[in-house]
Amino acid sequence: MTVHLLTLLEAQPGAYVSGEEISRTLGVSRTAIWKQVRKLEAEGYRIEAVPRLGYRLVERPARLTEAELRAHLKTRELGRHLHLREAVASTQDEVRALAEQGAPEGTLVVAERQDQGRGRMGRSWISPPGKGVSMSLLLRPDVPLPLAPQLTLLSAVALCRSLSRITGLRIGIKWPNDLQVEGRKISGILLESAAEDERIRYVAVGLGIAVNLEEADYPEELREKAVSLRMAAGRAFDRAALIGEVLLEFERLYDLYREQGFEPIRLLWEANAVTLNRTVTLYTAQGSFDGIPRELDASGGLRVELPDGSWRTVYSAEVGDAAPIDR
Repeated sequence: MTVHLLTLLEAQPGAYVSGEEISRTLGVSRTAIWKQVRKLEAEGYRIEAVPRLGYRLVERPARLTEAELRAHLKTRELGRHLHLREAVASTQDEVRALAEQGAPEGTLVVAERQDQGRGRMGRSWISPPGKGVSMSLLLRPDVPLPLAPQLTLLSAVALCRSLSRITGLRIGIKWPNDLQVEGRKISGILLESAAEDERIRYVAVGLGIAVNLEEADYPEELREKAVSLRMAAGRAFDRAALIGEVLLEFERLYDLYREQGFEPIRLLWEANAVTLNRTVTLYTAQGSFDGIPRELDASGGLRVELPDGSWRTVYSAEVGDAAPIDR
């Protein structure tokens, strides 16, 4: 009921909602309403109660709350089993432990602080409490292990489309799953799989989003490489609402993937990519080479046209800075 009360108050920002209206809408007594108000206040909300006027939401907490997160969930499955943590070593570790205990698909772990947050290739991820989003999602797809990289590309598309819609920013995907605004990174994505007999048992999808960070939150060496949504758009964003939109887009694309396979995801990735049709240097475990990424293949590999006109497909590589080419 706390979620429904919060939804009612948020629907009329700055205005009082009468106790009679709340009681009638929720079908509860005035005493029950007061108890729920006290619960919200305990989570950090400031709610003003005035006789004959009702209740008014004055201030939201700086930190995320379960009530607020649930109020913004529009999904059928993803995020419905929610675990909100104040501080963890890593949301990835948390969701993998829950997966081993039998947690259902869609289980979500959100943390205000990660002490050992990690990204691809062991890189760390900066997310000051109250300013970013650090979360991990549990998936149990019925696909063979070799197709796991497709879910990485799906995650990038879901994050790109939802954040673009929320912020109005021109966000692009750099191979394979870095999201950028004008060449500066705004998010981190890490997928870790567990398999048995060449089938995926589960996938932990780690998503880190730089939402309301300011320049001072970044170390000097990262200020030209990273940016937050707030810095890029010039305004702050509601983190709970943002999480809700990301999960909704993710569920839509995940359903599409399970129904139609990788092809529609491939086309969406290409439509949002900033890596294609530009000369770049690709760094692989076998060494580096120059080429022009042209498209994804049917499995999710990056097809690269080499200077001599031949082609090479890569499945794991770091892409250097791209330079425009004349056509």
